Amino acid sequence: MKACVFIQTNHKQITGAIVAEHALRRYSPNSDKFDVQIMDCRDYPFFAAREGQDYLRDGVKRVWLNDDLQSFTPTRFMPPKLMNYEGRAVVIDPDIFAAGDIWELLNRDMQGKAIMCRMRSGPKGLVDRCMASSVMLLDCAKLKHWDAEASFEAMFDFTQDYQPWICLKQEDRDSIDFFEAEWNDFDKFTLQTRMLHTTRRKTQPWKTGLPTDWRPAERFRLFPPAAWVMRARRKLFGEYAFLGNYKQHPDMNQEKFFFGLLKECLAEGKISEDFLRDEMAQNHVRHDAFEVLANTADLPPAPAHPLSATSKAA
Repeated sequence: MKACVFIQTNHKQITGAIVAEHALRRYSPNSDKFDVQIMDCRDYPFFAAREGQDYLRDGVKRVWLNDDLQSFTPTRFMPPKLMNYEGRAVVIDPDIFAAGDIWELLNRDMQGKAIMCRMRSGPKGLVDRCMASSVMLLDCAKLKHWDAEASFEAMFDFTQDYQPWICLKQEDRDSIDFFEAEWNDFDKFTLQTRMLHTTRRKTQPWKTGLPTDWRPAERFRLFPPAAWVMRARRKLFGEYAFLGNYKQHPDMNQEKFFFGLLKECLAEGKISEDFLRDEMAQNHVRHDAFEVLANTADLPPAPAHPLSATSKAA
């Protein structure tokens, strides 16, 4: 079976997912050796069936909203079943953009492990020992116990907590190994970056200026009162009250990289102007996107790393 890269998304992040697919192909001279599949949670009815219902997250009950920015995350566990539990797969978030050849990851020696990933950054990684499932290399034959729909349903009868599931805490630790951080670089963009993850949702480059539409955590081990405040804010004023707007990314090279890729998608017909204008109207893409595109320089030809030129212009 041909290896496959799966990009998870929902309606709010579909532009990012299309750009992510373009980047995977652009930076791989081996793109004929693997497939790319976008997993849009709108295509799986079990998501819509749970709209507005309580589920278990971080030990508390939250309301499932398919309109949340990250409602796609349970699809991370779908690739093994979609691959008939055969072959290799990589799964990525829709805000992750290749700057190197993904085939190098798909083809690497996993030394008998079922999963390769990296640790989360910050307190979730250091204190909670949460693993970053946002990029995973998977040996599908070793993951026959994964059934994303069944685990998703279990969150609603409160026998499955979202957080340990998404952090891979329920997996046999001996089945997991780690790849280099550059394969899931958290808002860090260097000449060594292979996959750029614009993981700080507040500064995703294509969202600047839009109202915040993602829900923050409500569990803070280092300072529990912060969780009480966030929970009270949500209950009294609504899911997104007082969360402000998306900010500009502090690293302009990351903005230039994304818009350089988006510019190519428009030129190649992978995204139309009408589609992009509709995304802007729905507050999925920043309202000045065309102005930013007009001032975006072309990326250096592949396989040159995008920073080989953009860093000099910054």
